[in-house]
Amino acid sequence: MNIIELIIDEEAFITGIQAISVVEQPAIEEDFIALKEEKKVELKSIDDEKRILMGAALIPNKPIYRRDGEEEYYIYFSKDTVRKASELFFMSGNQSKATLEHQVDIEGLTAVESWIIEGEQDKSRLYGMDLPVGTWMVSMKVNNDEIWNDWVKTGKVKGFSIEGYFMDKVNMSADSLASIEKEADEVYAEEKLSAIKAVIKKDKRYKSGKKTELESYNDYPEAVRNNAKRGRELNEKQNNKCATDVGKQRAADLEAGRNVSVETIKRMYSYLSRAEEYYDEGDKESCGYISYLLWGGKAAKRWAESKLKSLGEI
Repeated sequence: MNIIELIIDEEAFITGIQAISVVEQPAIEEDFIALKEEKKVELKSIDDEKRILMGAALIPNKPIYRRDGEEEYYIYFSKDTVRKASELFFMSGNQSKATLEHQVDIEGLTAVESWIIEGEQDKSRLYGMDLPVGTWMVSMKVNNDEIWNDWVKTGKVKGFSIEGYFMDKVNMSADSLASIEKEADEVYAEEKLSAIKAVIKKDKRYKSGKKTELESYNDYPEAVRNNAKRGRELNEKQNNKCATDVGKQRAADLEAGRNVSVETIKRMYSYLSRAEEYYDEGDKESCGYISYLLWGGKAAKRWAESKLKSLGEI
């Protein structure tokens, strides 16, 4: 069964957590604590009736089962995404947005406290909650009599569940990589035009019967060729879904050991520098991994940087 990481796309119009829902079966499988006097539902004795619910809103790296039609899979959030989500929730002014069982908007519930568990001495331990470091904890004040009496005191709701907009990391990587490669597409014609101009340009040597050669190189290491070949093979197993035509052509050129122009080396260095964040050596089926190899991988980045420095281009 697939396990998919969800992340936040900060460039999206709507992103992050929009509301917190009180539910009977929280997806993260962690009950909240009702901080109140009545011991029949109280997990920790409190002096005053505070009408505060405390619990985990998000637990990092915890697989959460999902089903979409016939497709079954798990999602999870990294520690970084959990922290970012908690920050954006308040930055967007959503602390008073709450729902009941993800179906009904309710008033009178407000997040009054929020923190990330940083270690073993966390406040949550005082209430018998054993949650991992990186968990986002929330305390919500309940000033809604109906919710408190009919749902909290009766035990009908047992935890928090988030509502929001996230991006599938696989799709996010594919979209971002496509965007980066699109820039390569846009300059591809310019590269060709520059090459033509360089070849036909006349100078003193041309007048003497010698043509000016287009400056290009193929002294990149064998690892670059091997990476391009490996990327092509992996891409074929994925029905060639990764990379644009330019990326695939770049792989073909590198695998064959063809010369690449200075402008192309610049594009290689630019692409590999920006796309490196999507390169995960542990996920050899992802487009981030495959596309990076198609452009020659880390060996190509090192070579391109060294070559450009030697030419005084960077």
